[in-house]
Amino acid sequence: MRPRIIVFGLIAIAIAFLIALGVLDTLLVDYLWYGTLGFSEVFTTTVGAEVGIFGIAWVITFILTAGSGLLAIKWSRERLRVVRRADEMVEVNLPELIRALGDRVPWRLIVVVGSAVLALFAAQGEASSWDIYLKGIYSVPFGIIDPAYGRDVGFYVFTLPLLEELRDLFLMLIFLVGAVTVAVYWARGSIDFRESPPRVSSAAGSHLSVLLAFFFIQRAYSYWLSRFGLLLHTNGVVFGLRYVDRILWEPGFWLLVVLALIAAALCFSNVRSAGLRLPVTAFIIVFGPAIILNFIQPVIERLWVKPDELRIEKPYLVRNIQATRHAYKLDGFDVKPFAGKNNLTPAALEEDSPTVKNIRLWDPRPLIDTYRQLQEIRLYYNFQDVDIDRYWINGKYTEVMLSAREMNIDALPDNAQTWVNQHLKFTHGAGLAMSPVNEKDSEGLPIFFVKDIPAVSDVGLNITQPGIYFGQARDNYAVVDSATPEFDYPRGADNVFNYYNGSGGVPIHGLLRRLLFSIYYKDINLLVTENIVPKSKIMIRRNIIDRIKYLAPFLSVDSDPYVVIHDGHLVWIVDAYTTSDHYPYSQRSDIGINYIRNSVKVVIDAYTGATTYFVADPDDAIIKTWERIFPTLFRPLSDMPADLHAHIRYPEDFFLIQADIYRTYHMTDPQVFYNREDLWGFPRENYGGQTVQMQPYYVIMRLPGETNAEYILMLPMVPQGRDNMISWLAARCDGADYGHLFEYSFSKDKLYYGPYQLQARINQSPEISRQLSLWNQMGSKVLLGNLLVIPIQDALLYVEPLYIRAENGQLPELQRVIAAYSDRVVMGDTLDLTLASLFPNEIPTAPALAQAATVATKLAPAAGQPPPGAAKSGFDQAVNDYNRAMAALKDGNWQEFGNEMQKLGQALGSAPDATHP
Repeated sequence: MRPRIIVFGLIAIAIAFLIALGVLDTLLVDYLWYGTLGFSEVFTTTVGAEVGIFGIAWVITFILTAGSGLLAIKWSRERLRVVRRADEMVEVNLPELIRALGDRVPWRLIVVVGSAVLALFAAQGEASSWDIYLKGIYSVPFGIIDPAYGRDVGFYVFTLPLLEELRDLFLMLIFLVGAVTVAVYWARGSIDFRESPPRVSSAAGSHLSVLLAFFFIQRAYSYWLSRFGLLLHTNGVVFGLRYVDRILWEPGFWLLVVLALIAAALCFSNVRSAGLRLPVTAFIIVFGPAIILNFIQPVIERLWVKPDELRIEKPYLVRNIQATRHAYKLDGFDVKPFAGKNNLTPAALEEDSPTVKNIRLWDPRPLIDTYRQLQEIRLYYNFQDVDIDRYWINGKYTEVMLSAREMNIDALPDNAQTWVNQHLKFTHGAGLAMSPVNEKDSEGLPIFFVKDIPAVSDVGLNITQPGIYFGQARDNYAVVDSATPEFDYPRGADNVFNYYNGSGGVPIHGLLRRLLFSIYYKDINLLVTENIVPKSKIMIRRNIIDRIKYLAPFLSVDSDPYVVIHDGHLVWIVDAYTTSDHYPYSQRSDIGINYIRNSVKVVIDAYTGATTYFVADPDDAIIKTWERIFPTLFRPLSDMPADLHAHIRYPEDFFLIQADIYRTYHMTDPQVFYNREDLWGFPRENYGGQTVQMQPYYVIMRLPGETNAEYILMLPMVPQGRDNMISWLAARCDGADYGHLFEYSFSKDKLYYGPYQLQARINQSPEISRQLSLWNQMGSKVLLGNLLVIPIQDALLYVEPLYIRAENGQLPELQRVIAAYSDRVVMGDTLDLTLASLFPNEIPTAPALAQAATVATKLAPAAGQPPPGAAKSGFDQAVNDYNRAMAALKDGNWQEFGNEMQKLGQALGSAPDATHP
């Protein structure tokens, strides 16, 4: 037996050593990494909290579990002596194995070791909740008082989760202590489960009575906390405290608290008698009333609440609406009427020319395929997604689409998938591709503002450091400044190699560091390679989302990072959120939260990995709390460079969550809210033959009543279950007005087409439908992009791009633009020609424009000379009018365009037809 014990002991020691080695290795790697980024204080605070909580939880769990187990050994030993002296029940009470071993079993050692192991699991669970402990200790008040209990909202968001964590820990301790105690008594014969009810010795009964008393104390504590939980639940009508909670459950929980304490006292008094009567009585007086209360609730709701529910629940509905609107920052919505008049004119288009010139014709979904075909250059580069931003281009505020060209190691050929290639040579991406949202070339392809490798720009966007070591690609460590030069970029048939020249990475030279990272990545190559030299550094956690979460796991991260050109470098901007599911009276969203703020903008340098957390919402109590915990992690938004600050935007994820809640909570009247009289929904659209939910979109436009065009995020809304538009929501992204939310509401007595209805009208247009069918029958595939709803003053303009690609091809081309206004739906080669076709009585239609251009061409067959028989003066006049019309069209001057086209028509009418002299 002893050799087996020694073997098992050695195996246990080896396993413990490997676990400890892994934990220590991770801690050391983290220490080096945090220090390189300048966040050593974040590391020490986090690890200090985890270690402290772990240690305290382990000590408490071990002392209680081991102490109770050792007492059980002592008291059950007395029982065994009695049994043996009486020479009875030995065969009945002791399991065969225990009976065979007798007193040779090391009971104390088993209990101590077992308790130490169990305490590890309990302590680890508590240490993983370090953020709950720190928030509870360093909490900052919200400054909003709950009307039910008179407590600050911060109590529910910060303190209550900590109290609930302690409640769960209390219950777990009782369970562990009870399990160990019962196991000892059973193993030593003081409890016999073979009888019904189980036979229990007096010592064991007294011991278990004490544990049962503490269980009822825990129940009393839990019932006391449940009072506050009444503000965090729902019955489908009200979220938070409701009428039945006030009259039944508030006094009911106090009653259960008192009854649980009485039950605990009964269990303590049972220590002497060690019988079953008092514990059974204790269970009955606690859980019996709890069951009765659950039966009483539906009776009250059915007989008292339901007949007059609105009147009775109205005060609680008001609290629910107010709290929810504040928790999701909906109380800042500026509600304005939108006339939606059918008064769109060329003059209105001219006045809103910045809006018209920035109408997005390129949809990110097909554009990513186009980028990949035209700008990936080599097979190992990849565009992850297409982002939308704005830049000042040639003095004009211009909306652009761009995508970072990242390294895709997985695309290397199989024979090139070597360790050196994966970690030392192919280490980074190169530059980006950028194009305006509304321009195409003669073949329907985007016109690039930034393209190729090295980056080329015709509009002055210079990229002096295009290397992308940190991005959205999968995480893959890279060793830089090694003996092997890195692949920098392709140049024709050759490759250009270079060495890293930045501050990123953790120094890896030296046997201990190489061993450290070799263990961390389970990669022996880091230890044995000769490519690592004194100046070598290792870059880890290069996926920017993982990087942000590792540094600040208490933040929720936006799903759409976007790249920005800043001071010749490429940097990533990522939105991060503070959230909670404990905001009183606030409705929970589909993702389980009921409070959210876009409190942080994270900036990551794509070349160095330098990470900066800027506080974007300094009024948020949660971020204030984290600033108290980690004072060196966050910086004020005012510290962000001005040219970088100009690129922050209102995030789509946040806007969608707000819109989802707002579609119900725009109703502030309790009666309207209760009856759901004005419930909204998200619009639908067709894309790729499927019906999908329309997503918010960024656009540069002039909001109704405003002077200047600005960058906004907007989304139309429709009534629930219907497709007509009821309103549109907008979030401002620029300057001091950043974050200002608008609701432009439509009149309910008039029909405004929604995106899905407009697409149906497009499909029903005979000319458009015939053309689409023709294209689809010619080996091509027609793809309709985002249908954008563009407010122009008091009217709505609908624009949808049309792409064509080969049936089996991956290069979509922008070939047509469809526009709709009022009852008109037209299609043209370009946006300008399409808009011109919307006004047949004021501006010549696209066919008329083409015919005029054809006649003008016939009038000038050679070097601008009129053909024989053509009047020189009429010809010159027509050419001049045509040129001026085209210039006006390009500038968006619709009034001038119409005037010149009318003059062109008159000039052509006075000139002899060259084909009919």
